[in-house]
Amino acid sequence: MVSTPAYDPPAASSDTAPTAPTTPARHTGTIIAGCLAVCLAQMGLVLPAAINGVMQRTLQASGAELTWITDAFLVPAAVLALTFGVVGDLYGRRKLVTGAALLAAVGYLVSAGSDTTAQLITGQAISGIGAAALFPASLSMITAVTTTPAARAKGLASWTTALSLGAFLAPLLSGGIVEHAAFQWAFGVTGVLAVITAVAAWLLATESSAPEGRSLDWPGQITIAVAMLALLYGIIQGPSDGWGSAPVVLSFVAFAVFIAAFVWVEKRSAAPMLRLELFRIPAFAASAAMAVIGMLGFLGGAYVLSIRLGVIQHQGPFQAAIPILVIQACTPFIWPLLVRLLHRVGPGPMLVTGFLSIAAGQLWLRATPIHETGVMPILGALILNGVGFGLVVAAITAAAVNVVPQSLTGMAGATTSLVRDLGQTLGPAVVGAVALGVAASRLTVSLANAGLTPKEQGIASAVLHAGGPLALHTADLGPLSAKLAPHTTDALAHGFGNGLLLTAGACVLAAVIAAVFVGLRPGGTRPVEAEGSAA
Repeated sequence: MVSTPAYDPPAASSDTAPTAPTTPARHTGTIIAGCLAVCLAQMGLVLPAAINGVMQRTLQASGAELTWITDAFLVPAAVLALTFGVVGDLYGRRKLVTGAALLAAVGYLVSAGSDTTAQLITGQAISGIGAAALFPASLSMITAVTTTPAARAKGLASWTTALSLGAFLAPLLSGGIVEHAAFQWAFGVTGVLAVITAVAAWLLATESSAPEGRSLDWPGQITIAVAMLALLYGIIQGPSDGWGSAPVVLSFVAFAVFIAAFVWVEKRSAAPMLRLELFRIPAFAASAAMAVIGMLGFLGGAYVLSIRLGVIQHQGPFQAAIPILVIQACTPFIWPLLVRLLHRVGPGPMLVTGFLSIAAGQLWLRATPIHETGVMPILGALILNGVGFGLVVAAITAAAVNVVPQSLTGMAGATTSLVRDLGQTLGPAVVGAVALGVAASRLTVSLANAGLTPKEQGIASAVLHAGGPLALHTADLGPLSAKLAPHTTDALAHGFGNGLLLTAGACVLAAVIAAVFVGLRPGGTRPVEAEGSAA
């Protein structure tokens, strides 16, 4: 599909490229620094997956608290992506990456010292603010020095591969450490890696910025931040507080009000943080929709996998990490293929194939009985998810940044980060809400027919009411736990199985959007200003 900008691309200026001539060494250094930065950001996102079970048991976390441990990192990454996209364009992406990595290190230090759920969530939130800057700034750093089609394809494939490498390393690191030490050490080691990333960015990267037409746009930043925070709060707290509770209902009302205010503000701003006319470009608008829906599907499925392994099956941290490692190892393995596909085939076929691959993998996982604990029964599902993820992330990024002028790639990259992180934040929240709601209903009926004594029934009901199905499944209730295990396992397997139906459906919907709005015709993904028009 041909996608034409809805406005005349601005003339190129030195402000949209690195501020100094880029030597081959600095060009390579910039790509390395950008890849290290996105690798670190993605490590933080995936870090809890392999140790969810350990954290839940150590901190006695409820289902909602366990969701917040992951989403405390994701929420600021989604809420602040556009804001940091502007900051990087105004003041320099290298400086932003350096500062963001150091802030992430502070967050990991807080998490490393945590002995309560509240402190761990606080540390995750601080690290998430750092990641909110690292995702868009690392991408903008790379697109600023890759202006030819071949260089852009290689740069985007490298960025995508580094993102997957971070997701590969995180469970390996956290699972390996927790086998021999407290889970807090996993966050401490990641903090050291954050400091190394900051030093590498400062020493290796070329500074770049694009300040023309950009400003901090405080009304836009405040309205979009409040809107996203309200939406995510409502979805995450809905299952525990009740969908009809006043705070949850008010959060959805606040989202509607503030998202409308954001659109109104941006239409009237002389220097908006997000040029809404970008959404008149079909490929850009479609990439935003696919990022939300498709990443909800992918990370929602990954969340189900982590719960299945670490919580339901009680697998050790390293055992739970192996399937996640298989998924994330696929993208580095197919890196040469990604470069060729981006340059010669284009994002449309990659997106359709990738989303359908993820959907098939999640349906395969759902069909695998819960008592199957080895890797081999789900190996095909893991590979389908991994290959699909690599295709999708590379193609979504290309579809967004290659159809806008070079001067707007920072804005496009920040928007892509926002919607991708929003989808990833919604994944565990939505799937957790659906799965735990179904599991609680099924468990309530099951317990009534479980042949328990009145005392046992009272204990089980009290734990279920206070902490939900996950708490009842993992609670140490002596002999009663053995009697409850078949019922809690069945309920959780059924609930999270329904969650996989939801995530697979989201991926199929994303594939349909890709086919209709991006198209299936093979073609190059040439940057707009390299051709003079969007293609």
